[in-house]
Formats: sequence, C-alpha cells, structure tokens
Amino acid sequence: MVHWTTLFIAACWLLGGSAARLAGASPGSAETGPAPAAACLRCHEPARGVLSGSMATRSGERQFARRAFGAEGDRFFAGACAGCHVVACADCHGEDPHRAGRPRNEACLRCHRGYSAGWEYEGRAPREDHARYRRGATAQGEPFLKLLPDVHFERGMSCADCHTMKSLQEGKRAAKGCRDCHSPAASASPEHAIAAHLEKLSCVACHAAWAPQEYGTFLIRPATGEQEEAFAPFPKWGPWRKSAHLKRQDVPPLGLDEQGLVSPIRPRFLLFVTDPRNGVENRLVAAEWRAFSPHTVRRGTVACGGCHDNRRRFLLERDAERLYQLERDGLPLRSYWNRDGQTVVNGLFFPPERYERMNIKSPEYARQVVNQWQKLLDHAAPRSKR
Repeated sequence: MVHWTTLFIAACWLLGGSAARLAGASPGSAETGPAPAAACLRCHEPARGVLSGSMATRSGERQFARRAFGAEGDRFFAGACAGCHVVACADCHGEDPHRAGRPRNEACLRCHRGYSAGWEYEGRAPREDHARYRRGATAQGEPFLKLLPDVHFERGMSCADCHTMKSLQEGKRAAKGCRDCHSPAASASPEHAIAAHLEKLSCVACHAAWAPQEYGTFLIRPATGEQEEAFAPFPKWGPWRKSAHLKRQDVPPLGLDEQGLVSPIRPRFLLFVTDPRNGVENRLVAAEWRAFSPHTVRRGTVACGGCHDNRRRFLLERDAERLYQLERDGLPLRSYWNRDGQTVVNGLFFPPERYERMNIKSPEYARQVVNQWQKLLDHAAPRSKR
C-alpha cells in the first residue's frame, strides 16, 4: 500500500508550507499556544483571530486531504501536517516584535514562495526540479529565476501594506482591493471604457503580467538501486522523489472566481503517484485548479487578442491544437488543458457558450479594437513587458 503519510508531507510542501516546520516543529493553538503567543495575547487580543485562522489551522490543507484521500483524509492530515504554517506570533514578527514592527516581506515569503502566491511579487519564479537547473540567485535557500516584479514592489510597497493584521484577523485575503486605491474611471485606457470589462473581470485578469504554473506534479517511490540512481537528481521527500512535467512562467489561463468574475486560474494540484513496490503507476491523486491573484501587476495589459479569439487562454483548445497528449503516455488525464476529470476548487472553468458570445464580431467590438490599436500607435497606453 502507498505510504500516504509521506506523500501528504510532500503535498503540504507543494501547497507552500514551510519545509522547516514540516521537519519537526510542534503545533500550537490560539488557546494554549507557545509562551510567546500567550504573552502577546494578553495585550493583543485581536491577534487570536490570526492564530485561529487558516494560516494556523491549515484548513486548506485539511480540506485537500479529505478531497484527495476521502475518509482517511483527517488521519493523513494529523500524521503529516503538524506544525506547518503559523503557530506563534514570532513566526511573522520575530523574537522582538516591538522593535521589529510589522512583518517584513522576508517573513511572508518564507512560506509564500514557489507556487504559493507571494514569491512572484519580487520577481522570483521557481526553477526546475532537476539538479542541473538548481543554480543562480537564491532566496530562502531556494534558487529562482529573475522575472518582472510587481509594480507595487518597484514602488517600495511591502506585503503588509495591503495584507494587514486586521484583514488577516477577519479572514480576508487583503485589507484593500485594487479599486480602493485606483479609480478605473480616471484612466484614459480604452479597455476601461468597456463596461463589461469593469463589471465582469477582476483587475488581475488583465493586469497580471505572468504567474508561475506547474502542470503535472509526479511523486515516485524508487524500488530498485537503478531507480534510485535515475531519480537521484530530483528533490527527496521521505522515500519519494518529486518532479514536475511542465513549469510555465507566463500569462495564466482564465476562469471564474468565487464572485463569478473572470480571473486567472492555475493548477493547485495535478498530482500523480508511482509506487512500483505496490503496483501503482501514475495514479492520479488530485486534479484541481484554483482561481488566484498573481502578484505581478503592471500598468499595461494584453491586447484584445490576448483574450478574444484565444481559445487556449480559456482551456478550450481543440484536440488537434494540443501539444501534450497525456493519454498517449498512459496518464489518466486527457490533457492538462482539457477539463474532463478536473475541477476549479474556488470557482469554475470558463463556460464554452460564454466564450462563443464574447467573440461575436459586432460593430462595437470592431470599433473598440481599432480604438485600442490607435492608442497603442500613439504611445498613450504603455504595455507590460512579456
């Protein structure tokens, strides 16, 4: 039988949990917590909301365990995820919080890195898993590719400028949304003149320059010396080796978020397991996508063709256009970009009928395309680098 406890440790890591905590830190709680947390709560009672929130309870990981492993999910979670994420005030504020003040980016990015939103804010993208690519600049002990950072980072803003303690206490992702600081009506952009864009799209659907995406995460448990040698260049997680089929650092696909707005989506888990000792080969454990907000905002946007008449952007490629034919490789998914057997855990894939409607070439559509290109030629609407 597959050693699911070890598998789930790797799964927690993929979700963005701290490897150091997974290695042996003890869990705490807002009620009994470590001594530093208890001392803080005597004066900072509202902080209890953070220490009992999702960063401390790991509710997202627990829910994933139940979806992936069914009735055994809670047992897998209890055996593998103790101590991951925030367990004390010092995890974010350091050992001397009154001197340090609010957390610096480094504290946030210790956990929010890799494929957990955060690293890309400073222009970091995960490198490939194989040892030959593990080189170059490093951050938090991990090598990364240097890409275009978020414009807010370039302006000197930190994570805490938007993700405040109050918002975390209330269980919100951020204290401020884009429109709390930026008025679309004040922009001369022709895209903002289209009411449907402002009513039906999240801001990052157009303004996110890129996002890290991992398609096909494979965990293998080598059974022979030959297999151990073959997979030695890949990261080791207990008895498992981890590799990714494809990593992309470009504009992500689009779907619908929890509010029904058009939003970037990316794989949360397209997870396969191979355990030759138990006759398991490329077993699909989870095929889940997630709507998210890439932290790579730029002033410019994609042109009309970045969405309209772009079936691939909405995971609607025709079979003849697909580059990765997974079924031919014996995998239980038709394609990473085929919706069959997959789900968006906090939203929906973009409806095909809606895609067809948005591509009707009305006179108004033609007028807006001409207007956008005229602005571009006049250099009145600078574009993000791609």
